[in-house]
Amino acid sequence: MTRDTTPANEERLRDADRSQNTILAAARDEFAEYGLGGARVDRIAERSGLNKRLIYYYFEDKERLFQAVLEQAYRHIREEERQLNLLDLPPADAVRRLVEFTWNYYLEHPEFLTLLNSANLHRARHLDESPRVRELNSPLIAMLGEVLERGRKDGSFRGGIDPIQLYVSIAGLSYFYLSNNFTLSAIFGRDLMAPKARSERLSHMSEVILGYVLRS
Repeated sequence: MTRDTTPANEERLRDADRSQNTILAAARDEFAEYGLGGARVDRIAERSGLNKRLIYYYFEDKERLFQAVLEQAYRHIREEERQLNLLDLPPADAVRRLVEFTWNYYLEHPEFLTLLNSANLHRARHLDESPRVRELNSPLIAMLGEVLERGRKDGSFRGGIDPIQLYVSIAGLSYFYLSNNFTLSAIFGRDLMAPKARSERLSHMSEVILGYVLRS
């Protein structure tokens, strides 16, 4: 079937894209604030300024909409990671840049962490049902694997490092600290989100990760 490329149809397609993006942005904020269980389609419609029927037309139901929000969230962080151009850097610099990027991204996008929290409460079934998420994540692991192999070949990195395990460690060092900063600050009697504490945390994470990958 030949796609209709008349100006009128192209404008309709642009309107549809704009509407879907507006809905996704509103839904992201709703899910980040209330979680999947507490989110309401009525509020998403109000946030987006669009008719609730249009939300159901594009996304069928709240579950599908949550899945679409998760896919968009992963798509955004992976696009940002690609722009780091890690393969153009010396291996150690590339790993350090990935650590710094992950930390700063989580700081600048707290909604990403709350969306992950909600997804995990539901045992990630929305991600399990999404082939797009795996497609989005595979290039990152391949790129990190190439960085590690280059480091091994030039003698700066030790061998046998699993890129998935390394990425989980990089993400986890940032994620746990930020998602638990209130309890940790209360327990230790320190403001772990003060500028000095954040700077110290980033330095610590970089040293931990590089200390693991660099050859002694």
